[in-house]
Formats: sequence, structure tokens, C-alpha cells
Amino acid sequence: MATASAQTYSYARASALTDGGVLDLQTSGGTAHALADGAGTGLPDTVAHPRFFAGLLGEAEPAAAAILGLANVAAAHYYRRVPSYLRDPVVTCDAQRLRFESFSACCGVYARLDVLPEAIDGRYLARGTTNIDVNEPLRRALSKVRGADPLKLEVGPDEVEVTTFEGSVVERKVPLPGRWLRGFAEVQALSSGFEPRARLGRVEAKRFLQALPASGKSALWAVPAGRTLRLTSRAVPGAVCVPEPARLKELISLLRLGAELTVYGPSVAAGAAQVSSCWQLNLPDMRFTLTLSPEARRGFSGEGAVLAALAGEDVTEDAERVGALLDFQGRIDPDELAEQTDLDRDRIRAALSLLGTSGRVGFDPADAAFFHRELPYDAARALKDNPRLAAAYVLLDADAVQTAGAEARVISGEGSHLIRFASADAAAEPLSCTCAWWARYRGGRGPCKHILAARLRRRRTEEAEVE
Repeated sequence: MATASAQTYSYARASALTDGGVLDLQTSGGTAHALADGAGTGLPDTVAHPRFFAGLLGEAEPAAAAILGLANVAAAHYYRRVPSYLRDPVVTCDAQRLRFESFSACCGVYARLDVLPEAIDGRYLARGTTNIDVNEPLRRALSKVRGADPLKLEVGPDEVEVTTFEGSVVERKVPLPGRWLRGFAEVQALSSGFEPRARLGRVEAKRFLQALPASGKSALWAVPAGRTLRLTSRAVPGAVCVPEPARLKELISLLRLGAELTVYGPSVAAGAAQVSSCWQLNLPDMRFTLTLSPEARRGFSGEGAVLAALAGEDVTEDAERVGALLDFQGRIDPDELAEQTDLDRDRIRAALSLLGTSGRVGFDPADAAFFHRELPYDAARALKDNPRLAAAYVLLDADAVQTAGAEARVISGEGSHLIRFASADAAAEPLSCTCAWWARYRGGRGPCKHILAARLRRRRTEEAEVE
């Protein structure tokens, strides 16, 4: 069961689109690395109301529409009609771009807006991550913005404005379930395995998206066909899953402002089960991306994509070494980290996956690269006790795992389960487990606790032999 906590947003005042045409985004909490006269970084600090940027942002209408789309996703529940609390988006500034992120209330849709350097003309004041206030009056104002002139943008109040207030005058408290936090970890793990599958021009993208069914529970698959995509009801090699396409509606509203649609997904075999997919619309010097979970009723928090990487004895120490080198890079270079730490690429990737579980690392398919952020809440609290991984350690500590070559047997409850691996190598992929979880999902939602326990035992045995 997902744990729930209260997330309190405290703002100096409400965000607004002022009479002077300034998009004034107020910030709540987070980490800021102060910039000295625009160059170099100061010491990182936890700031109540960080100020990251002041200047101009691309074209007004696309920028306003994209931020509104991000806020719409944060307020939406796509699985069933239930009251939704407006959870405020996260923004990260790396002194080259602004990256806005949000999850839907049901955790089944992840939205991101990347404002690229070409769209930004102004002064960067700090690097870091914070929540931003996107309230109902601001949403209404954003929906009315028209025109191609640059949008004046301020992210965070200046020092004079902050000291004017005695404490926060805008405070909102909302429930923040652990499953919503875990979604940040799962999305980066899943999308890091995506490849670009198709690119559609403006006309083809509009035709394809507007032809998608407005409802329906069966998954569709999009197959590249010339300059467009055709729909089929069954997976074939090269296809991209379109799980419950009504969740792409925010893209449809932005089509008139976009130029190209790029679709990303994992490699699939004929007849494959539903999988996640990523849909990126290019706007003027910006990218708006929606990533869909395999089903609307399945939030990203339960996919288990990070578990295999976390089932390692040395991954925590590796993550600490790698994390010390992160400095809000917009693109993390694994080779550079490997050179700095003397760790191989597999251990670097596992360390980044662990850092992702606390929200410190995301992945951008367009750049094919990880990026650094620091979420303004304790995501690690919700993730450190992942039920399957915790259960695997219980089995391991109870000496319930026996390994022999490419097989392992795990005693669990009143029975036992046989696990088969591709080879006797400790890093080999699992082929099967006789438990009910594996029979139901076939690895589609990450490894079961028995496979995790067997992997841990195999790695411990290998390390003991090396020593």
C-alpha cells in the first residue's frame, strides 16, 4: 500500500501573469547553487523561495500553452473520476535551460517541458530545483495568451519582495502519496531504454493524433508507415504502444503550435504485452513531452523497472560517489563519471538508477542522456523501503536462497520456487520463476522478490569467490 504524506507548498505570493505582461512564477523550497555574476557556482543551499531566472522566454503563446498543458496533467486523473489535488510542477534550472516536470494525479502520465537555450534571453541567477505555483487564476490567464512576441519570465521572487512579507502569504497543503514519488524513479528507468521509432511532420502528426479514438480500454499499436503511423491492434517489431490514447489530449491542444512529433518506445516482439511510450512535440525552441504508463490503471510507481539495478551490494556506495559529482548538469556523461570514479559503465548506470529513486536523476530520450535535479521533498523516504526489494533481503537474511549454476531455489512461506537464469554468470538475466507474480506478469513489471533474492545471493557468492 502506498504511503501518504502531506506536501506543503509555501509561496511569498501567488504566481500571476501581471498587467505588465510578466509571467511571475513563485517558488517553494528546493536547492539552489548561487551563480556569481553569471559564472561559477557557490555553495549549494536549501532556500525557501529560490530565484533562478529573470528575462525573456521564446514566443509567448507556445510558452504559455505548454506551461498550461503541464499544469493540466498535474491536475488530471485519467483512470477514474475522483477529486484531484493540484500538485505543483517542479522546475530545474541548469543555467542553460529550464526543465518543467509534473505527474498526473493517478501517476500514469508524466509531462515535461524543456525550454532550450535558444528560447531563453535573460539572466540566470542560480542552478537548482523547486516547486512552482500554478494556480487556477494563472491557468485562466495562460489560456488567453496570444502572439509570437517573447514572454517576460521571472522564476522566483527577488530579495526585496521576499523581505516585504512576514512569512508566506500563500500556503497550500496536499497529500503526496509515495507512489507518485516513485514515479520519478520508474520513468527515468523505463525511458532510458527507449529509442526513437518515428518522426512526423506537423500535418501528419495532426492527422494521426486527431484520428485516435477518444476512449477504449484496449491498447493500440502505432507502426511506422512512410511519413506517418498506422494503427494496429497487435504488437509487431518496430511498433510503439499507444496505451489508452485519450491521455495524449494535451498534445492535441498544442498541435497548432508544434512543428514535429517524435515517438519513442522500447524494442518489442510480435504479440508483446502493453508497454510505456513517449510522445514529444517540438515547439519553437521548446520540447513538450508526455510519457504514458502501459495502462491508465497502472501508475508508473508499480512498474519495478529500477529493482534489478538496486539489487546490488555495492550500489549504495557507488551512488554516493557518483552523487557527489552531480552539479545540476543538463546532460550527464556516464563516460566522464566512469573516468572520475574508476567505476565501469554498468556500475555507473546502476548508481544513476539508485539516485533516480530519490528523484536526483531523470532521463531525456531526446538527448539520450540523464540529467540532474534535486526534488524539493524527500522522495527517498517513500522509496527506501520498496516492498519487493525489502522482501528479497528478508529471504536472503533468512538463508532461504540456494543457488546452483544457472538455477536457484527460494523457500518462501510453505513452498519453494525455482528460478532459471540465462547462464551461471551473476549478471545473467532471469528467464523464469515458478511464483504467481512471474506467471502473471512475465517480468513485465520488474522482477519478483524471489528473483531479486536469487540475484543478491549470486552476486554475494561471486564477490566472496573473488576475495
